[in-house]
Amino acid sequence: MVASHSLRVLAVPQLFVLFAWFVFSTECRTLKCSPGKPCSDRTPVIIIPGDLGNQLEAKLDKPSVVHYICYKKTDAYFTLWLNLELLMPVAIDCWIDNMRLIYNHTTHTSNAPEGVDIRVPGFGETETVEYLDPGKHSVGMYFFSIVQGLVNEGYVKGDDIRGAPYDWRKAPNENKAYFLKLQQMIEEMAERAGRPVALIAHSMGNVYTLYFLNHQPQAWKDKYVRTFIALGPPWAGVAKTLRVVTSGDNDRIRVISALKIREQQRTAVSTVWLFPNANSWPADKVLLSTPAANYTLRDYEQFFTDVGFPDGWEMRKDTEGLVAALEPPGVEVHCMFGSGVPTPESYRYDTFPDAEPSEVTFGDGDGTVNLLSATQCKRWVGRQRHPVKLVELPDNEHVNMLLNQTTVAYIKAVLDQL
Repeated sequence: MVASHSLRVLAVPQLFVLFAWFVFSTECRTLKCSPGKPCSDRTPVIIIPGDLGNQLEAKLDKPSVVHYICYKKTDAYFTLWLNLELLMPVAIDCWIDNMRLIYNHTTHTSNAPEGVDIRVPGFGETETVEYLDPGKHSVGMYFFSIVQGLVNEGYVKGDDIRGAPYDWRKAPNENKAYFLKLQQMIEEMAERAGRPVALIAHSMGNVYTLYFLNHQPQAWKDKYVRTFIALGPPWAGVAKTLRVVTSGDNDRIRVISALKIREQQRTAVSTVWLFPNANSWPADKVLLSTPAANYTLRDYEQFFTDVGFPDGWEMRKDTEGLVAALEPPGVEVHCMFGSGVPTPESYRYDTFPDAEPSEVTFGDGDGTVNLLSATQCKRWVGRQRHPVKLVELPDNEHVNMLLNQTTVAYIKAVLDQL
């Protein structure tokens, strides 16, 4: 378990908070609980995971396979992510072929290979976001500490605390059916409880949530969403994504070749979506350099050409504008971010692109999300009537912040005050 750390809270002016609280409390009285059922004394909670943050299952009926050990046909769905056995040498070739997406230039959508049917298990439950592997190994522990902490306070899994997993390989423009299900679950939980819900998201799940809230009428948000707790939010993208596309990233797991897993990582549209965004990053900031060129966010088209991945530029054009304006979400926000952990902010390659970076320049952040990106929620202070709080988690790494008891305690305190 990660050691607890102190919090530094930067709150908006107290008069603004009190005014927003009064307005919101008045609006919330219009929501009634289900007939014949007493209103809950707990705020319903919905968890929205980040990239790689929930299980995926697959069923196969393929015309061919990439290796003789690979399954061509299965009678039932099996766990594709996270299945540690499939990430071993040789077996990973099968995994990559099943996990990859194929980009369609005509429809501007991405699809699974022929004969691969991937589904997202556990929508409305919490198990597939608590642990990334069904075996519940510690390496796959994700939202477990937060869920268990709330269960200890009386929450019931699948009832007033639920998960909203999705296909995180895709950007929001390809997950419209997911957002409809999320909207319906929010409304159903709020109406059953007689009070609006709390949304708790991590990493890319925060940008997904922002996209969702930006597409809802303010009256709907006032009625159904009480607060949004954002953990490790990459509002403006992260520099690490350039390395993923250039040479792959095995996250220091030595048995996995970074160059090999790059084949799958490049096809995930969400990776390109999270490239550093012009809404916050300096236009002249060199994000990646080689003996032949320097690449800033103005050079993405040339970058994708030079790494031999022209589909990446099409994906970027499809997704760059989805949350580019960083419009306020229109609900109360608790923006929790890690700091003090060396976080990549630029890369130098002597051999480009089929080798590891020669040098990595680090800045502040949580090891994955750059501090510049995580703190962009500050721009919402004063731009919406609902309060926005920035909560710094010193020395907290991107995933470990979910296991930190200080984080759990803060979430409990927020929910207790609603």
